[in-house]
Amino acid sequence: MSLLDLSKQVALGIDIGGTNTKFGLVNHRGEILDKGSIKTDVYEKVEDFITALYDNIKPLLDKHMESKRLDGIGVGAPNANYFRGTIEQAPNLRWKGVVPFAELMKNKFGVPCKMTNDANAAALGEMMFGAARGMKDFIMITLGTGVGSGIIAGGKLIYGHDGFAGELGHTIVKPGGRKHWSTGSEGSLESYASATGIAITAKKFRAEFPDSMLNQYPEEAINSKTVHECAKKGDPTAIEVFRYTGQKLGEALANFVMFSSPEAILLFGGVIKAGDFLLKPTKLHMERNLLPIFRGKVKLVFSELDEADAAILGASALVWEN
Repeated sequence: MSLLDLSKQVALGIDIGGTNTKFGLVNHRGEILDKGSIKTDVYEKVEDFITALYDNIKPLLDKHMESKRLDGIGVGAPNANYFRGTIEQAPNLRWKGVVPFAELMKNKFGVPCKMTNDANAAALGEMMFGAARGMKDFIMITLGTGVGSGIIAGGKLIYGHDGFAGELGHTIVKPGGRKHWSTGSEGSLESYASATGIAITAKKFRAEFPDSMLNQYPEEAINSKTVHECAKKGDPTAIEVFRYTGQKLGEALANFVMFSSPEAILLFGGVIKAGDFLLKPTKLHMERNLLPIFRGKVKLVFSELDEADAAILGASALVWEN
């Protein structure tokens, strides 16, 4: 393929969230040529959602397609099945059951459509456009409201036999531990290392230390951001919240390293704004729990992708996935 051909190719990347859906036209260099968004939760029927999506994307296509060629559509969505092109039993979407989303998109837009869950899409985006360029073995951990993951081995995403592999956020890090607010499982990584989990830890810790700066905030204002603000001001309780979170995350990462021996683990999402308050204890407890043959080999790095655009870039990377 010539460089001229590459310069003309674009992919449509779509990130479907429970509330909002973001989309963008992306070129081979990872540049977003145009983007937009629509509400997700106002459409009771998926067909109506896709029509609205088309109506909002068509002007972008009309604007750019004189000089470009749309290669395909990549979609990151909750409970998306890569093999079947379906969204299956997504708890935070209005469309219940098994939705043949890729087929509906192909019929509407007239180009191929591939899809996976948002964390897998983020891993692909990182490999194509971000800090994992050139890597063939790494794990992407997304630390947001929940904990997502994408596992790349030998340059390929691990999907498992059914398309749902890589739910590392729901692995158990403390048997019989904190009950998850949604799944009901006890002691999962997500219940500790997500923004939601950090808020729970902070509320618990501040009750034990009345002098903590965290007690200056009302209950509903306690979140990972306010904990970070207190940590920056030197509050020992807030710093301990991140140390404890980092310990749980590091112990889990050690297990993940010994499972797939990655070159690096990439951390992404709003929680990583805590920086070294989280990274240092995470690295310490990861290394402490590794077998000697793994120690000192695995880089622990923050994502290079812009958080606002990463989901679009990740979804678009599906189109050019080998």
